[in-house]
Amino acid sequence: MTDLHYLTLAETAELIRTKKLSPLELTDVLLKRIATYQPQLSAFITVTADLARSQAKQAERDIAQGKYRGPLHGMPFALKDIYNTAGILTSGGSKVCIDNIPATNATTTQKLLDAGAILLGKLQTHEFAHGGPSFDLPWPPARNPWNLAHFSGGSSSGSGVALAAGLTPAALGSDTGGSIRGPASHCGITGLMPTYGLVSRAGVIPNSFTFDHCGPMARTAEDCAILLQTLAGYDPKDAGSTEQHIPDYRAALQGHIKGLKIGVLRHYWEEDLPAHEDLRHAMEEAIKTFRQLGATLEDCRARPMMDGLDVKVLIGECEIYSVNQKDLISRPGDFGRDFLGRALPACLFQASDYVQALREHRRYIADMQPLLKKYDLLLTAGFGPAPRFEDYRVTNFWRKSNAFTPSNSARTPALVMCGGLSKNGLPLGLQLITRPFNDAQLLAAGHAYQQATDWHLRHPPLDPNAQAPVVDISVFEPKPDADATTRGIAETMAKRAGLKLTERQMAILIENAPAALEMANRIRKPRDRMDEPSSTFRFSS
Repeated sequence: MTDLHYLTLAETAELIRTKKLSPLELTDVLLKRIATYQPQLSAFITVTADLARSQAKQAERDIAQGKYRGPLHGMPFALKDIYNTAGILTSGGSKVCIDNIPATNATTTQKLLDAGAILLGKLQTHEFAHGGPSFDLPWPPARNPWNLAHFSGGSSSGSGVALAAGLTPAALGSDTGGSIRGPASHCGITGLMPTYGLVSRAGVIPNSFTFDHCGPMARTAEDCAILLQTLAGYDPKDAGSTEQHIPDYRAALQGHIKGLKIGVLRHYWEEDLPAHEDLRHAMEEAIKTFRQLGATLEDCRARPMMDGLDVKVLIGECEIYSVNQKDLISRPGDFGRDFLGRALPACLFQASDYVQALREHRRYIADMQPLLKKYDLLLTAGFGPAPRFEDYRVTNFWRKSNAFTPSNSARTPALVMCGGLSKNGLPLGLQLITRPFNDAQLLAAGHAYQQATDWHLRHPPLDPNAQAPVVDISVFEPKPDADATTRGIAETMAKRAGLKLTERQMAILIENAPAALEMANRIRKPRDRMDEPSSTFRFSS
């Protein structure tokens, strides 16, 4: 009981159910830990201490009276600050929404509260669940608890940090291009991007209508299964929600994975995006572990990772630009440098580029089907050791795919877990992928791996007296290197879009314009006249 803060959700729930642990006792332990480590980690935007204690007292009373609701009753959790919370700031991590107090809860928020869970607060996020670590926002970026000088992953940065640091046993993140899985990988926790449409997005600040997923982040696959059980289900308020049978995700963990057929997407980490030596070694060890568990593994190939990046980024940037168009025109200075570096180049895309990307999206999904039919799961790498803040560059967003974007483009649910530690003590991620609505088997395989290994039991060496090191933010200043023609295109298109940019903001646009224009050119490939976009709608009677 001395390490309450690092118990899994499943362990904690059993102690609460059997009345060996008081929800108020647990809440107080976590709130004290938040107060101790928040100054160095910046994991939270808002801590709801009074509300949490009130909810904990109510949960304690209900449980004492025999009104136990299930494994989330009396369980503290925290939300990425894009989930609406009635009467509580939902900032999106941006100055633009610094005074946004919703009147109602997001569907997912309400589901957790109805299950008796206790809200500890709202977690740091990259601006509007997009971009990277900007140092020009109202709140500083979350710090990786394994090394405060290093990046936590994004955009669900606070969620990954809070879980790894023992500030909460459960959190919600969102994943549009790896935003659950990136922090899970860099912080050494477990993150699930569920099947598209399985978890409601209603009441969650949108990034991309085409690619947004809401999902659980926790310390284990079992904990993610417990959370998903409450979160999953059809919601008519979400246009992307699907009506499906919801299985018992936790019960599915009890089986073995002997005979499971796993395809290994080795080319993702060896060719498409060559991985750090430590991550390559960790992946070979993971393959051995799954074989020892009785699964059959063989190498396979999918389309190059860059194909998925082109589809996701072109569609996604057009959509997030449209969501924020009014504010980008009227108040561009209220956005962070990194968000501008990603969103502004969308003004260079034509309507035909967006439609061509949607057509390519449909083709990309179709091209994945043979692999998804042949294999129960696909195995590939997550991220390698987290980089230092100074090594992060927004230009890489446009020029390099990442290990997670292909699953967003292919609409394949994916689970990321810790698969080892680097020589300098930073987490290494591995990723399991499957066909839509096979989330139960995905979680079962993750659970089996975690039963056979102990990486998910490792914790960062936190020092309560540590201070976040100073970051040289001068390295983030834009360094445009574009020819006169490209500069002219960028200036003309920005003006046509109604953007009134300062010299620095224009430099941010021009810095990324060459890569954005190259991406548009790649998406303009030959197609049959009859090729449909992925946004084709079908209506049932």
